[in-house]
Amino acid sequence: MAPAPIDDRIVDVAPPVKDTLGLPETAALRLKKGGVDLSNGYPYRPSRPLYLQDVQEIRNKEWVHNDAGARADKSKSALLSAATKVTDLTTHIGTEIEGLQLKDLTDQQKDELALLIAERSVVFFRDQDLSPQQQLDLGKYYGVPEIHPQVAQVPGELGITVIWPDLYATERAANFRNPGGASRWHTDLVHELQPAGITHLHNDTIPPVGGDTLWASGYAAYEKLSPAFRKIIDGRYAVYQSAHRYLDRENPEAGLKHIERVHPLVRVHPATGWKALWVNRAMTDRIVGLDRGESDAILNYLYHVYESNVDIQVRFKWTPGTSALWDNRITMHNASWDYGGRHPRHGTRVTSLAEKPYFDPSAPTRREALGLLDASELREKELEVDGPL
Repeated sequence: MAPAPIDDRIVDVAPPVKDTLGLPETAALRLKKGGVDLSNGYPYRPSRPLYLQDVQEIRNKEWVHNDAGARADKSKSALLSAATKVTDLTTHIGTEIEGLQLKDLTDQQKDELALLIAERSVVFFRDQDLSPQQQLDLGKYYGVPEIHPQVAQVPGELGITVIWPDLYATERAANFRNPGGASRWHTDLVHELQPAGITHLHNDTIPPVGGDTLWASGYAAYEKLSPAFRKIIDGRYAVYQSAHRYLDRENPEAGLKHIERVHPLVRVHPATGWKALWVNRAMTDRIVGLDRGESDAILNYLYHVYESNVDIQVRFKWTPGTSALWDNRITMHNASWDYGGRHPRHGTRVTSLAEKPYFDPSAPTRREALGLLDASELREKELEVDGPL
C-alpha cells in the first residue's frame, strides 16, 4: 500500500512541553511499558499549520486503498473460533469479543475482524495488553494512519493521537452546559480527500462512573428512511468541513475558514456492499445544488433520524484496558462528558484512512442483503417495481 503524502510541516519538531498535569498512573505505566520516551514531556505537539492551503496539501493526492474486510473469509471462522465469547450488544450495532488479544491476531484474523467491524459497525475488546506501538501497527494494516496537524501525539510515534480530556480543558474550557470536543454526534475526518475508515481507541484510564461512548448505525439510519425519501438523497453530494479552521493565505482578512470536501450523502462500504447514510451534525455543512433553506431542511431531518432512534444505537461502558474499533464510513459517535472532568480519562487513538467515498445505486441496504425486511417493507419494494395498483 502506497503511503499517503505527509507535509513536512506536521513532522517538524515543536518545542518540548513538559507535562504539567501529571499523567494518570495507569496511562504512565502503559506508556513506559511500551518504551515511550517521556523525558521531553508528554504529549508531543506537532507544529500547527497556519494556512488553509498548507493543510489541504497534506493528503491531496488519491492512493489505492485495499480494504482488509473485502478480502476476508465471510464465515470469519479464524477470528470467531479463537474467541471464548462473542456477544452482540444490540440488534443492529455493536459486538463484544472476549478471549483474544489484538496484538496477537494473525493476518487472517485481522481481515476477518475488519469484516466484522464493517458488518457490526463497532467491536469491543476488554482487558487488552496493548502498547501504543502495537496499536499503530494494527492501524497500518487497516489503512494509512492519519497524522493530525492539530492534535497531540504520543512522543516518537506519529499517528497515535492522545485522547486526554484534561489536556483539552487547558486549551478550551468545558462545562456541563457546553462539554464540547467529542461530546457531540460526529464522524472523524470527513474533510479528508480519503476520509477515515477504522478508528481504534484504547482507553487505559477511565472514570469510575460515566464517560460512556455512544455509536449510531449509518446502515440503519438509511433504512429508517422511506424508499421514496431515499431516492431524494441517493447520488447527491454534500460539503463536509474540518473540525479546525485556518487562515486563507490569499485572503487572510476574511478570517478563519474550514477545509471543505465534497462527498456523497449516501455511501457504500467496500467490504459489505451495503448503503449507509453518511452525515453528521457537527461537520456536514450543506447539500450541493440546493438552496440553503432546502439543504438545512433535509439535513436537519437526516440528523434527527440518525440521532433520535435509540434502537440503532449502542452505548458502551468502558473499563480500563478496553479497545473499541469502529468504522467511520458507517457510523457516527458521541462521547458522554457526564463525569464532568472530575476524574481522569486517557487513551490513545489510531485512525486508518480508507477509500474515497462512493455511491452505487444498485447496492442493497443491510437488512435487504441479510433477508430481514418485514412484510410492509417487501410490499414497498413491490410498489417501487410495479407502481401503485
